[in-house]
Amino acid sequence: MRSSALSVVLAAALLAGCSTMRPWQNAAASPASMAPPVTGLGPDRSDRPSMVAALTLSGGGARAAAFGLGVLRELKDTAFVWEGRQTTLFDEIGLVSGVSGGSILAAHYASFGDETLSRFEPDFLLHDFDGDLILGALSPVRLHDLTSPWYGRSNVLADRLDALYQGRTFADLAKRARGPELLVTATDLTTGAPFEFNAEQFALICSDLGSVPLSFAVAASSAVPLLLTPVTLRNHAGDCAHPPLPATGNAVSAEADYRTRMLEASAESYRDVRERPFLHLVDGGLADNLGMRGLLDRVVATGSIQDSFRDVAPGSIRKLILIAVNSERDLAERIDQSDRVPTTGQVMDALLFGAGSRVTQMTLAMLDDDLRRWNQELQRHRGAPGSPFAADAELHVISISLRDVPDPRRRRSALQVPTAFTIAPSDVELLQDAGREALRRSPAFQRLRQSLAGPAPCCNNSATAPR
Repeated sequence: MRSSALSVVLAAALLAGCSTMRPWQNAAASPASMAPPVTGLGPDRSDRPSMVAALTLSGGGARAAAFGLGVLRELKDTAFVWEGRQTTLFDEIGLVSGVSGGSILAAHYASFGDETLSRFEPDFLLHDFDGDLILGALSPVRLHDLTSPWYGRSNVLADRLDALYQGRTFADLAKRARGPELLVTATDLTTGAPFEFNAEQFALICSDLGSVPLSFAVAASSAVPLLLTPVTLRNHAGDCAHPPLPATGNAVSAEADYRTRMLEASAESYRDVRERPFLHLVDGGLADNLGMRGLLDRVVATGSIQDSFRDVAPGSIRKLILIAVNSERDLAERIDQSDRVPTTGQVMDALLFGAGSRVTQMTLAMLDDDLRRWNQELQRHRGAPGSPFAADAELHVISISLRDVPDPRRRRSALQVPTAFTIAPSDVELLQDAGREALRRSPAFQRLRQSLAGPAPCCNNSATAPR
């Protein structure tokens, strides 16, 4: 009896001491912040870009960040002369897209540019980030904060990431004179649809992307369910006029293509603020682990690749480049080798890296199909009056993964690096070398380098379509 009474007293004391801590939450947009975003392309956001290059970095914790950093180093070493000036592919990236672990690197690169090559490894990859998170969560202040119903484990992660990004927001990125645009993707927990941190998405919820801390977006993209908690945004759609839904191509295309219909349904779901006053976001890898599905679907929705660049001056674009970096790993155990009932851990591993990888394979298959259509379209329209594509325009798509590491032993080792915020220093070195080598040996990348090194193929009638 005394034990029961004591338990009641302790429970009451705990409840009475619950924190009312509320983390950062997005406010309704002001009229000024709802102004149309800058539509220029390239690292200098020009309306006459001759080269449009995008880099997508997949999820995979520190494994993905290290592999991606190796790719960035190789891009920096890929120097060439473009229209009379010396440059590198690293410096010509106009958009970097990241998911989960890849978003950690993407946000750093978008924030600090060249400094990422010297700072990211010591500040994140070789730092005991996991240990910092655990110690931070167990501090008396954080333990009390975590009793708040509005503050979860992902908020602890966001606080730690805020130090890595030095408190930067999306507005800070917009102020740079030069540098890539950043796209971070999370997953809408209710609908399962990708939630992209971009101006178009935030216009749908009548909020200002510029006010969003980079740490919040990356924490949302990295919030693995159960291990971390969802992060929350407020839907302010009732506080301003509804923006138009994302532009789509002709009615026949919109009716016939399920990808367009899914985009429209996802956008429409945010309009009813009474039904969805709050949005809960989790790891972006659940919806799009490559960070490119939204980019591909928007091209389909606009009707054509030419329509996607309708704001670009005619005849401007000579090179379209997409570099996709896939850091997915193998299953930790091959459960098909045993007739025993898989354990909970084995099931989770299989769902994330077995069944979950099917979404990645579907996206890559879509990329193959889209690429064929884009090349046919480019051949028809480049050099034509009003077309954004110059007569010598080329399309280069380079897709690399850990499976492209040529040495079997190193490939097996890279594919078994765990998904965590902290990995062994030897794995950091292995993965960076793997990223450099996989990109350097890619036949599609080699064709791109040859194209950049040689004279512009003014009389070539076939678009480059490397994979």
